[in-house]
Order: sequence, then structure tokens, then C-alpha cells
Amino acid sequence: MENNDITSLMPIIGLSTITASLCCLPSVIWVLFAGSSAIVAANTLSETLYYSPFRYFLYLISFIMISLALITYFRKRGICTLDDAKKNQRRIINTSLAVFAITIISFLIWNYVILEIIGIAIGLPWEESAFWN
Repeated sequence: MENNDITSLMPIIGLSTITASLCCLPSVIWVLFAGSSAIVAANTLSETLYYSPFRYFLYLISFIMISLALITYFRKRGICTLDDAKKNQRRIINTSLAVFAITIISFLIWNYVILEIIGIAIGLPWEESAFWN
């Protein structure tokens, strides 16, 4: 594996994206499995989680997951001390920015496009609050 290959971080990026979207994902899953009888309860759950401090807690967990993954990634590549980090400063910054950017973009697409479309398609009343309206 090449030293600059960040594809090994893709699973943690995906997991972090899903973790950050746990305010909306449970509602979609609930309606998918329980049917239309759960729409009102699932929407209430989604609104409760989305408009509470819990959403920011999920963002924090995702940030910590990515940060720990980056630390592990660089340590496996021999960057273990502050001197090593200073020598590889540009590589650390560029890789970290790329990983955080990929994570944020994937979260935005997953949560505000894909989950939104699925939620609307299964009957959740999210169309009025969709970002495209």
C-alpha cells in the first residue's frame, strides 16, 4: 500500500457519516419496517432528535471517530512523535483536510439528499422542509 493512500480510511468515513445522520436514519428505518402506521411517530422521533442537542453530540462523536482514525493512520505510517509530525506537516494537513472534506460532503449528500428523498418517498412529511424548497 502506498504511503499517501487514504482509501483505508473510507470505512471509517462511511461509519462517521452514518453516525452523524443518526438523527434522521432511525425514522426512515422505522417506517420501512413498520409501514405507514409509524409515520407520525417516526417523524416525531426525527424532529426530536434533529432539533435537540443530541444532533451536535452525534457530530462530536463523528469528529472524534475521524480524528482517532487519522491518528491511527499516521502512526501506522511511522509518524509517532512531534518531530515526525513537523517533518510531515504538509502531508498531515493535506490528508486530514481531504478526509474531513470527504466526510462532510458525504454526510451532506447522505443526510440531506438520499435520506431526505427516501423519507419523502416512504411518506414522511419532510418535503416542505427539504433543502430544495
